[in-house]
Amino acid sequence: MTKKVRQRADMARARLIVICALTLCAFASNSLLTRRALAGGLAGAASFASLRLLSGAAMLWILSRNRRRAGAEAGWWSAIWLFLYAAPFSWAYLRLSAGVGAFLLFGTVQATMIGAAVLHGERPPLRTWLGLALALGGLAALTLPGAQAPPFAAAAAMIAAGLSWGAYSLRGRRARDGISATADAFIRSAPFAAVLWVTTLLFAPNAAMLSGGGAVLAVASGVLASGLGYSLWNSALPHIRLSTAAIMQISVPPLAAVGGIALLGERPTARLVLGGGAIVAGVALAILPRKAT
Repeated sequence: MTKKVRQRADMARARLIVICALTLCAFASNSLLTRRALAGGLAGAASFASLRLLSGAAMLWILSRNRRRAGAEAGWWSAIWLFLYAAPFSWAYLRLSAGVGAFLLFGTVQATMIGAAVLHGERPPLRTWLGLALALGGLAALTLPGAQAPPFAAAAAMIAAGLSWGAYSLRGRRARDGISATADAFIRSAPFAAVLWVTTLLFAPNAAMLSGGGAVLAVASGVLASGLGYSLWNSALPHIRLSTAAIMQISVPPLAAVGGIALLGERPTARLVLGGGAIVAGVALAILPRKAT
């Protein structure tokens, strides 16, 4: 390998690391923005999810209208999985803290994507499995029954959101252009979001309420944390292993937990500290390269 080729490879690797880091921060921001809006009574679950998808679709349509490429469409299934993630995600955050919700979400995502990786023929090395076991052990420590266990219905909704996000991420690996594919998924999901909002306005007005502050948070979540964040994620997915993509995402919950404590006034607990520490250690073990000998 020549020096120039090696330099290009190093630059591409560094660019991928930066993209992944920004994406994970965007994922954590979604938890914080949603929890702030719903816990603070600034928005209903349906209105927040709907405006999040609609604003993301509008922004991505503007970004992608001059860069449509053949084969860049995400398809209807991506739109359906995106909607089935966003709706229960918002509802669950009526009852869950930012950190616990993120742990449930990305623990489920991790299991879904690791399972898909194995089914598709990937054979992760032993250290990846050990890291996965440690991370899932931390997740279990957070969700086992007890005084601080999350409400069952909210936890089940977040797990359903995690399954849907895992399916969406798997489809995202096919994207030839991250922005175009994400735009297509958001635009196709817009009718589902509009129907959800109108239906709740008619039959469950509390779920459709929206204040000015709630609207700002929903648009920030849709345009920045979701639209741009998911575009970056779809750009990175084709260049990383499924197992690596899955394990990387489990680093989001500790970020969300720290943000919830610092920005939303959520109280740290022994479960959160121990479980989050185990997850971070597991992720590091699984994805950080071994030193050359």
